[in-house]
Amino acid sequence: MVSEDAMETAGAVKKGKITNMPIKNKIFAIATMAAFLISTIVVMVPEGNCITIQEERELSKEFMAVVRAQFPLIEDPIIVDYVNRVGKRILAVVPPQPFEYQFHVLHEDVYNAFATPAGHIFFNSGLFAALDSEEELAGIIGHEITHVVCRHISDRIESSKKIGMATLAGMVAGVLLGAGGAAAAASAVTVGSVAAGQTATLAYSREDEMQADQLGLEYLTLAGYSGEGLLTSLKKIRSKQWYGSEQIPSYLTTHPASEARMSYIDNWLHQNRSNTVQKRGEVGGFDLAHTRLVALYTDEKAALNRFKSTLDASPDNPLAHYGYALALTRVDQWHEAAEHMKRAIEGNALATSMLRDLGEIYFHDGQYEKAMEALSASSSEKDPEGKLYLGRTQMELGRIAEARDTFENVVRYNEDFTQAYYYLGESSGRLGDMFSAHYNLGRFYRQKGDLKNAGFHLNRALKLAVDDSQKQRVELQLKAMDPKKEKKPGVE
Repeated sequence: MVSEDAMETAGAVKKGKITNMPIKNKIFAIATMAAFLISTIVVMVPEGNCITIQEERELSKEFMAVVRAQFPLIEDPIIVDYVNRVGKRILAVVPPQPFEYQFHVLHEDVYNAFATPAGHIFFNSGLFAALDSEEELAGIIGHEITHVVCRHISDRIESSKKIGMATLAGMVAGVLLGAGGAAAAASAVTVGSVAAGQTATLAYSREDEMQADQLGLEYLTLAGYSGEGLLTSLKKIRSKQWYGSEQIPSYLTTHPASEARMSYIDNWLHQNRSNTVQKRGEVGGFDLAHTRLVALYTDEKAALNRFKSTLDASPDNPLAHYGYALALTRVDQWHEAAEHMKRAIEGNALATSMLRDLGEIYFHDGQYEKAMEALSASSSEKDPEGKLYLGRTQMELGRIAEARDTFENVVRYNEDFTQAYYYLGESSGRLGDMFSAHYNLGRFYRQKGDLKNAGFHLNRALKLAVDDSQKQRVELQLKAMDPKKEKKPGVE
């Protein structure tokens, strides 16, 4: 029998609106994931057997390859590192797990968060922006961790193995894209599918949600959180649906947030308040990460207005200056951005990340000496973007050999940082090392997917190679470009 929650889910997916991604890309991504999931279910999951831990790992690997190829992930280290710190704090009280959990932030302006097999937890920027505290963020993360611990995701995939590709594609759309971004894509793929209620098969059941709430609350309190954040964040998500049927948050399509469920959480908090582990200090960094996310990854005009209004009301608020400075960089107001970033840094001895931002702003404003001073004091091996700007500043100041050393360090520790190969090639060329110039430009274009330019530069490098070692390096890059070579999406 189809549940009311399932029917509501299907309706929500049908009524949703398209967000950032072009529809053809969404359909391609959904079809790709559906094809993979169907093949995995048919080949790897025999009738009557549960998906194994190893199968779950393999499924997760392929799933992540598609996500990275098709969906906008926020790679900002300040934001991503903070979310991972919160997640790891909760994981520290969870029983030993067979997976290495990873936490990701999707650049999608909808209320959604979800977990995939093998411990990948996704948090949409739209939901993160709507939260007000680390307690709320931890509440959602703890809940998602519990779904993985209880293997609810694997059970959902197992239970959908008999459903056809079109319906499964719609379900994957509901899980990954959500009602806010999946509607047209799901409709295009699910025409002629079975009853609409079955498209909710990958949504969690009420029993799943109850178990995740109960166990998740225990994990949260053991980790030193009050648990209140889970309730307040769910209320915030739930309230969004009253704006109209077309704005039902994506989170509600896969995580039924009934009044009974929130009542249960509220009662649990009251009954267990005296038994909870003493609340510890937070991981810290929510305000910085949240301000950065709102300033750089939400609507440009709204971000500018938000921080300008805050400054009008509180002219000495350092985080408001920080957010406004970052928002100003999006409209190329570099000089004004520098002034506000300096105000944010004043009196803040721990503002290393702000100092790096100031260095980048000075660079774009043409103040290279000031940029050099700020970036030299703040950039680290864990911050490839800061190091990239340090190298670019060195180039602008004519310190080409130092710049090349900087770019070489960037790619040594961050092999997938595409832009660094361009500047490594440019600095090598200016130093007269034409083999390295063409070799690194070839790598840059190959990683960008421009095979024509990649082939040109790599073949030039092959002709310039002076020993077997150089030839082998180039040949490996050329081999990776061979269209006859089987290559999974997102795999180097």
